[in-house]
Amino acid sequence: MDAAGVVLALPGNERLSAALAAGLGVEDAARVIRRFPDGETYVRVETTVEGRDVTLVCTLDRADDKLPALLLTAATVRDLGARHVRLVAPYLGYMRQDDRFLPGEGVTSRYVGRLLSAAFDELVTIDPHLHRHARLADVYAIPHRTLSAAPVIGDWVRANVAEPLLVGPDEESAQWVRAAAGADLPCVVFTKTRRGDHDVAIETPDLTPHAGRTPVLVDDVISTGRTMIEAARRLTEAGFPAPACTAVHAVFSGDAQAALRAAGIERVATCDTIAHDTNAMGVTDLLIRALRG
Repeated sequence: MDAAGVVLALPGNERLSAALAAGLGVEDAARVIRRFPDGETYVRVETTVEGRDVTLVCTLDRADDKLPALLLTAATVRDLGARHVRLVAPYLGYMRQDDRFLPGEGVTSRYVGRLLSAAFDELVTIDPHLHRHARLADVYAIPHRTLSAAPVIGDWVRANVAEPLLVGPDEESAQWVRAAAGADLPCVVFTKTRRGDHDVAIETPDLTPHAGRTPVLVDDVISTGRTMIEAARRLTEAGFPAPACTAVHAVFSGDAQAALRAAGIERVATCDTIAHDTNAMGVTDLLIRALRG
């Protein structure tokens, strides 16, 4: 981003927007985004954006509440003459429904990808949940940068946990576990069979070589928490203490946080891609380095 750039926060993203603007040496735009009495969205951009690069900052958890304002703000700055409109979405929602599992289902990850690709010139996000989509380019038709917060988790573990063992609760978590572990921390990956949204079974490798270490579960997302809970149970059965749980994205749907506590997991640390009281790791520097590049 050049010195003529502007960073503009969608509601709830003001802290990150201000930090990015300060770190990049650009203007943090003034705007008014609110609801009309009938519930529709009102947008007014008070900072001049004509001829400038504009970065909208909006993490997309609970995306149904955020997409209308995001799309309308993108359309507004483009209509006001913005030269380039970028989206920084630390958490990128609508990645779960990536196939048609039952007749008549919508593949909503693709549909939201089309909407955002039409509204923006570029996307920057952190650890999107790619499962059946092999790469983000399968969903988004615009240039994009996908950043990894796994090294941020690894640094937190090194600073906060003595003699850690990094544990991936399922095969999908393997990439984050191995990247967080780097060359110096031991790690293992469990195997998961999902029997329903709240019912999972976990298979573990031989853990005896790691006896005496403190397990740290690592994943990209904590959503229902059931995978973490089942993995923690298997570790406890194997003689390990209750593990710490770490993740990039603190989605925490339903009673997930309470369920983790009830399972005896007291130490939960997440990155601040989604504001949550478990946030212990910042991604601002990661984003600033990418936006400077």
